Amino acid sequence: MRRPLERYLIRPFLDMRLRNKLFVALGLASVAPLLFFAVYSYETMKNELSRQVYASMATTTDQIGANLKMKLDSYSKVSSSLYLDRRLRDFLSADYTNSSAYIDGYDYLDGVFRNMLVTNSDITSISVYLDNPTLPVDEVYVRRASAADRLTPWYEAASKAYGNVTFTAMPATSPTDQQVTQGVEERKPSRIVLARLLDNDSLNYPYGILTMDIPESDLYVLMAKENRNKDLFIVSDKGVIISARDKAKLNRPLAAFVKGADASGGRTGSFLGQYGGERVYVVYYVIGNGWKVVSIVSYDSLLSNVKLAFSRLFTIAIVCILIAIILIYIAARMFTKRIEKLLQITRRIEREDFDVSAGSVSQDEVGRLMFAMTKMAGRMKALINEVYKKEIAKKEAEMNMLQAQINPHFLYNTLASISALAMRSGDGRIQSMVTHLAKFYRISLNKGKTIVSLGEELRLTNSYIAIQQLRFNGLLHLHDDIDEAALPYPVVKLVLQPFIENAINHAIWDDDAGLNILLKARIEDGTLVLEVIDDGMGMRPETLQRLIAGMAGDDGGAAGETAAGAAGSPGGPGGAASGGYGIRNVDRRIRMTFGDAYGVRIYSRLGIGTTVQLRMPLSGPL
Repeated sequence: MRRPLERYLIRPFLDMRLRNKLFVALGLASVAPLLFFAVYSYETMKNELSRQVYASMATTTDQIGANLKMKLDSYSKVSSSLYLDRRLRDFLSADYTNSSAYIDGYDYLDGVFRNMLVTNSDITSISVYLDNPTLPVDEVYVRRASAADRLTPWYEAASKAYGNVTFTAMPATSPTDQQVTQGVEERKPSRIVLARLLDNDSLNYPYGILTMDIPESDLYVLMAKENRNKDLFIVSDKGVIISARDKAKLNRPLAAFVKGADASGGRTGSFLGQYGGERVYVVYYVIGNGWKVVSIVSYDSLLSNVKLAFSRLFTIAIVCILIAIILIYIAARMFTKRIEKLLQITRRIEREDFDVSAGSVSQDEVGRLMFAMTKMAGRMKALINEVYKKEIAKKEAEMNMLQAQINPHFLYNTLASISALAMRSGDGRIQSMVTHLAKFYRISLNKGKTIVSLGEELRLTNSYIAIQQLRFNGLLHLHDDIDEAALPYPVVKLVLQPFIENAINHAIWDDDAGLNILLKARIEDGTLVLEVIDDGMGMRPETLQRLIAGMAGDDGGAAGETAAGAAGSPGGPGGAASGGYGIRNVDRRIRMTFGDAYGVRIYSRLGIGTTVQLRMPLSGPL
């Protein structure tokens, strides 16, 4: 993921010109907040409007649901008055075989039912369906339950309700005129049938079913005034539409028209669905018998005002963005134009053209930088001229010094002549000393090289010790413990000789016992470790501390002189060089060549001896 992002986004941005980078960065910094503000405003308005519409729709559905429940309860109370009428029950359940007593009963029933219909004008008919074969029926208030009646939804619902009130939506009937005339079927509008099982003080012995027809229009009145900007439905517990503005939808499942979540999750709720090919917002309310009041509002029309406000806001945002882009481009061009001028000055200085001028500059940071660049160019020109003159003078001085130096070949030839004369005169000690001295200078001069292998350094050191052994005649005893694997690795030239010279000049305390010097070399954790160990008189602690402080530069005056003085003394082969090859100078040369992690360490105890440890990396100079 990181590589494609770096390749296609980060790297192209870094490779842009500064003007384009500023344009992109400032553009994003100004455009992004505007776009975020526009989108945030749209979402906020949409959510707030949705909340308000939901609150309004929920209030409406709750109110309609409460009114619907009150109306159904009033119908239930009417049916209860008839259900509890003992005289009516006795009339309908009596045996009228060979009797005309039913005539008086019909007089009572007609009075009760007519009174009910007058006082409850929204009930269009009241009927009782009987199984009593001895009671003649009038087919108005009293009917015989036919096989067709027994198959109707309301009859089945009442038969299973154990005397409780049931409400069943029934579709409109459209019989022919002949069927109406013959009394086969009646024309009835869409209606709700209240049905209730009549019993004789026992559910095991029902004697009929009481029905009341309530027109659908009577229920629709409850929501007619609220149906202007929304669609309202009364839906049964089975999801069938009971009442609606569009009568063609009656007695059909609501799910056939509204696609979306099922409105059965609780007493109230809402969801987004599809209705009539568009998105709608649906709110429902469930009353006690499972019926629902469903309110549907077009979601697009709901958001039309929000979209209009957003389109205006978006237009303003686009205009602001365009103005911001223009201003950003102008500002970026003005800024980068001076940066480009500064870059031109820098490139001229890079080409060693120091005659530059910034012209008229402003007093901001870029203007001050351009002014400083021109001043720096002038100063660099003056310094270069000054250094150039000094360099010429230095070269001339070096030439004069080189001419004054002794030619190394002349020195070698002279020493060879001395060795030949000593051989002719039979003085082997002089010949040996001159031979070792020639070898010493041949390696130490070595065409000016400062880095040699450890093997070469050991050969140089052996030549020096051989000279000193001839000088001190048996007082010096050299021992070595050299790891041959360490011989090829580089060291600073003349790092061992100063410490051997120091041991010879300062460590011999017994002319009879002499001095033992041990040279050790080993490889330890990627580091070349050299050690010069003597069994001389050692140093006092304060002397050792001054020597270490001199190497660390803590006391550049007295300590430095003490360290240099301790490194050697005039009078021997190393005396002339002791000032340059002293302990402090060796430590500095190692650190300058290999880094501050390496250098010289000294350990000494008075009367026991001194150990000098030199550490250098196997990897060579920095």
